[in-house]
Amino acid sequence: MSDQSHYPNSRIPKPFIAFALLAIVSLVLAGCNSEAKDEPTPDRPVLTIKVQYEPQTPDRSFVGTIRPRIESDLGFRVAGKVAKRVVEVGQLVEAGQPLALLDEADLKLQAEQAEAELRAATGVLAQATASERRSSELKAKGWSTDAQLDQARAAGDEARGRVARAERSVELTRNNLSYATLTADARGVVTSTSAEPGQVVAAGQGVVRLARIAEKEAVVAIPETLVSRAQGGEARVSLWSDPDKTYTAKLRELAPAADAATRTYLAKFSIPDATDDVKLGMTATLILSEPEAERVTRVPLSAIYNQGTGPAVFVADEKTGRIELKPVEVKAYEARDAVITGGVKDGENVVALGVHKLDTAQKVRVVSHFSF
Repeated sequence: MSDQSHYPNSRIPKPFIAFALLAIVSLVLAGCNSEAKDEPTPDRPVLTIKVQYEPQTPDRSFVGTIRPRIESDLGFRVAGKVAKRVVEVGQLVEAGQPLALLDEADLKLQAEQAEAELRAATGVLAQATASERRSSELKAKGWSTDAQLDQARAAGDEARGRVARAERSVELTRNNLSYATLTADARGVVTSTSAEPGQVVAAGQGVVRLARIAEKEAVVAIPETLVSRAQGGEARVSLWSDPDKTYTAKLRELAPAADAATRTYLAKFSIPDATDDVKLGMTATLILSEPEAERVTRVPLSAIYNQGTGPAVFVADEKTGRIELKPVEVKAYEARDAVITGGVKDGENVVALGVHKLDTAQKVRVVSHFSF
């Protein structure tokens, strides 16, 4: 007999083999599914735009120059020869500080002459007063006539007038002598000089130009379309040397007519709180804003999410990766963006694209900031 006759039941049925294979495949697939469940879901990359509120009407800026409000030519009040000039261009001077000197020789002689005339007039007055007194006594005793008394009184009045005139002459010559020293009438900077030692100058002729630094202003050219904003808007000034610092400005003077060539109006804005860092001649930027302008921010139209409950946006947190759906107040829809007046804060990151695929339960990863 053959070997098969000894093991008639050793043959495995085909249905049993198929069932075993199916069980093995199921176990393999179950293991794969458990491994897939253990893997974390990757964060979804998103593009965001940073919220930045600004006036709905954009600010306008103009380039200007820092100038003094008052700049005047100072000169001697008397004529004479310049003996010395004690300041140079660009020098800072204080009020009362000497700027230039005149030769005082002639002025001293005039003062001495006036004093001599005063002494002479005083002597004549004493003599006339004594003569008037004697004539009055003689008239009282009947030894003099009325005409002689009147003549003595007239001589006394004339002598008193001469003394008064001599006293005024002395005061004037003393003043003229003090005018020989040209002094600064305020704290300022010397911007130019027009006289040198040895030069003979007339009374009132400009010798030193002084720019007062107590009041400074920014001078700019305003186009005619923005004249109303310059008159009623808010203005601030920043220097090119320090753009991060701004100063409040106020319109002080506006030209009554436009420049024939540029068609702009010359405007002068005073800077009340200007410090010593604001130097004359510096280049400045004047910024004009609309008064009480509404502040808005703009986001792309693709950032607006609306499922029938009103417009909203997704705000992403860069650190945690969380997103939050916030309702917003949309003032207007424009061609490419939406104008938002509230609902989100300055500096928040609003998802700009693909908002219809987002869910607040999933985490995101900010890959870049969107600009438009």
